[in-house]
Amino acid sequence: MRESFDTGVTAVIIREAAKGLTDTKPNAIMDSGIENINASMNQLVESGIIKRVLAQVDVTYSNSMIESWWRSIKHQWLFLHALDTVETVRKLVAFYVAQHNTHVPHYAFKGQTPDEMYFSTGADVPEQLRLATLNARKLRREANLQVSCKRCRAEQPVVQIQSPTDTT
Repeated sequence: MRESFDTGVTAVIIREAAKGLTDTKPNAIMDSGIENINASMNQLVESGIIKRVLAQVDVTYSNSMIESWWRSIKHQWLFLHALDTVETVRKLVAFYVAQHNTHVPHYAFKGQTPDEMYFSTGADVPEQLRLATLNARKLRREANLQVSCKRCRAEQPVVQIQSPTDTT
């Protein structure tokens, strides 16, 4: 494993992985990030070891979903810290992955975490969240009614306004 952040790392890893190939030229599906579109990768593609296929959003064999997740980890976690060593990055990524899987509810899972979905331990979570939402709404309403001014809380007489055309 290379302990480096340079853009040529992807080409080195793919070249190493392709050493055992004989007659096949595999498709390497990747996004258009700098780690995949650079001089080293271009040279690897031109050598005929792999065929580069650029992934597109909403293609079933695309890596767009994991790329979206990596964008989240980078912008919501990694870029908030000093990334001074590979070991620091490893620790930060490990922490984020553990938190993401065990604590962060996911909209697509109706509030369950990825672990709750995978291990089938969160079947009751959507109903718990629904009931908690109803209760929170009720408590907010009661609190808002308590805060209103005395004049608003006092029963006001109902005044009926007659229209000018009303002859009664």
